[in-house]
Amino acid sequence: VRLVLDRLPRRVWSLVGGCDWSRDVTRGIVYKPSPNVNPVSFGTIVYVHHFKMTDINKTIQKWHASFKKGTDFDSWGQLVEAIDEYQILARHLQKEVQSTANSSELSEDQKKTIGKIATCLELRSTALQTTQSQEAFKLEDVKTLEPILKNILSYNKDFPFDVQPVPIRKILAPGEEENLEFEEEEEGGAGAGTPDLFTTRVPGAVEGTLLPRLPSEPGMALLTIKIEKIGLKDAGQCIDPYVTVSVKDINGVDLTPVQDTPVATRKEDTYVHFAVDVEIQKHIEKLPKGAAIFFEFKHYKPKKKFTSTKCFAFMEMDEIKAGEIVIELYKKPTDFKRKKLHLLTKKPLYLHLHQTLHKE
Repeated sequence: VRLVLDRLPRRVWSLVGGCDWSRDVTRGIVYKPSPNVNPVSFGTIVYVHHFKMTDINKTIQKWHASFKKGTDFDSWGQLVEAIDEYQILARHLQKEVQSTANSSELSEDQKKTIGKIATCLELRSTALQTTQSQEAFKLEDVKTLEPILKNILSYNKDFPFDVQPVPIRKILAPGEEENLEFEEEEEGGAGAGTPDLFTTRVPGAVEGTLLPRLPSEPGMALLTIKIEKIGLKDAGQCIDPYVTVSVKDINGVDLTPVQDTPVATRKEDTYVHFAVDVEIQKHIEKLPKGAAIFFEFKHYKPKKKFTSTKCFAFMEMDEIKAGEIVIELYKKPTDFKRKKLHLLTKKPLYLHLHQTLHKE
């Protein structure tokens, strides 16, 4: 394979052919000069030999592929699929932003840029879900981010939009939230699992982020889940309670956009009432084996000014049946992989749901 040197991406690499040769390589290739040619002179024809691509290069390629997929769906008018792709990518970028310096190959400035891209994807996703005639964040705006994401290792310019890399969800280490504010636990400490998630209050959170039902497809079923109520011993004390609904594969990876219900306004005795329909954003037949639907109950803590996950529940694929169902509640942190589960209480308190299947 022959390439022109001055077209190569930049990365520092080691002494080759007895010459000090410093260029930036981000596509997983090492360059060796052709015989009898000065390798330092730009424009030289060189031979290219492949080597194992680094993890960060692979990750960036996956990000770019996901980004391109989202903008393609967006330009084709497939808005549900575009929202899905944008939100999933935003969460992957936010996870990278929140990673520690030891576990990330990106600099703090690069992570800040990644966080801003995630914010823009969230803004576009929100714009696609509104009925306003003028979109807050346009597809053309999103497309200007593609070269930034693709070349994040060498990008050093000002970000084109005035946004802040403030992720909606901040990841805490297990048990960290309990150190912030003591909560009486009837059955003991929090169970093991993935790190707990909490969110700061954001404008529009009261209305929720529920999505409309997908278009029907012949021979395939869509699922509507009505969240009726949840039983909690301290239901009346919960401030601005809502439920986050997500569909995960067996490894805990999002399969559909995450949705938040509106804040519940009715509380009585040991129940918080929702009576709200959630449209699952994928045909049941397209969900992989081992997938599950998660329900995280969240409420606002005014003293600490953040929204906390109090408990969670989940429903597996063999439980998808038309009619009513009650499912058990588990202690936080939410364990999306379902490896170590601990019941919230021994009392008969559950999440009450009603399922409706739509099939042509």
